[in-house]
Amino acid sequence: SVTAENRIRGMIAIRDCARRVIEYQTEGYPDSDIQKEQAELNRLYDDYTKKYGLLSSRGNSLAFRDDSSYPLLCSLEVLDEEGNLVRKADMFTKRTIRPHVAVASVDTASEALAVSISEKARVDMEYMSSLTGKTEQELASDLRGVIYMDFNRKPDGSYTWRTADDVLSGNVREKLAYYQRALDLLPEDANHRNEIADNVAALKTAQLKDLDASEIEVRLGATWIGKSYIQQFMVETFEPPYYLRRTIEVNYSPFSAEWNITEKSQPSYSDVNAYMTYGTDRANAYKILEDTLNLRDVRIYDTVTDPDGKERRVLNSKETTLAQQKQQAIKDAFRDWIWRDPHRRETLSTKYNELFNSTRPREYDGSHIRFGGMNPDITLREHQRNAIAHVLYGGNTLLAHEVGAGKTFEMAASAMESKRLGL
Repeated sequence: SVTAENRIRGMIAIRDCARRVIEYQTEGYPDSDIQKEQAELNRLYDDYTKKYGLLSSRGNSLAFRDDSSYPLLCSLEVLDEEGNLVRKADMFTKRTIRPHVAVASVDTASEALAVSISEKARVDMEYMSSLTGKTEQELASDLRGVIYMDFNRKPDGSYTWRTADDVLSGNVREKLAYYQRALDLLPEDANHRNEIADNVAALKTAQLKDLDASEIEVRLGATWIGKSYIQQFMVETFEPPYYLRRTIEVNYSPFSAEWNITEKSQPSYSDVNAYMTYGTDRANAYKILEDTLNLRDVRIYDTVTDPDGKERRVLNSKETTLAQQKQQAIKDAFRDWIWRDPHRRETLSTKYNELFNSTRPREYDGSHIRFGGMNPDITLREHQRNAIAHVLYGGNTLLAHEVGAGKTFEMAASAMESKRLGL
């Protein structure tokens, strides 16, 4: 209809003017130009609403709701719970977007580093040189201990630089071993030997304190414990007859992550350890050990026949309780046995620390991010800035804050900054 067409034409004019106001603020136009567009937006809005009502009214919604910019038009009105106009949005009267201002020059290397991280999301020596007029060598000297050379070459053969919080986090034990080997292999006069030495020295200070055996909890079924230790525990604890010690064998399949004990039913019923101390008549110690290694609670079932002749398995509560008591006795025996031998204690403690105590979490600092395009009335808190830095520089990120801590702003700001940086 003609009325619907006029509604659409009017809303298109308001939409285009609102977009110009946004563009002028984003691009840093003078206040006079922005105020002129705001005055035009006010005029268009007032004229339209006098004739057709609020932009969010049902009639206007029916005419324009299929347009992707209709939510922008609705955001120009602040309504109460009943849908009545409270006031016009701030866009009509003041700046709502902080323009992104590119930094052309800085005085110090530390300032250049902050700008590089903010604008490039990395240490860009070429960009930092253009900001300061200093060479890469001068910048590296000024930022010694703040940035470190990464010896994984870029496609052009040059080396990259990384910030200390990046280099001195992650698997610091593995990183130290890598750079220590490189340092040991290089001759005294080799290029970049000093940089490698700096990496080694810094990584040594970043190493985590080794845990001793009293701080490590080991349970049966932990796959980092070699099967030879389980075999040794089984033989020393259950004391099978000598003729069975090569027959009853512990095996582990890394493909199915399953433990298996061969010939576990071979011990005779006269074996006290197998059928009394650590087992029962219904489940010997080797069967219970196998279930324990596979992290299963041992259960004993009876087979009963229904009146119609069908067989079914029924849990035997009494025998199950007795078997689970033996299972706990095996767990306790293993806990006492595993650290008893000094050599085994040292070997397993070292292995545990290498596997599970080598990663230092990275600490992110978002204080340098300026958030061009954000509403000036929004002030992010320190933990929000740091969380956004984590998203930008750390890859996958879990924002595990409590309710009300500002996760929505973090996600919106992270998305906008990622888009701006081309990440």
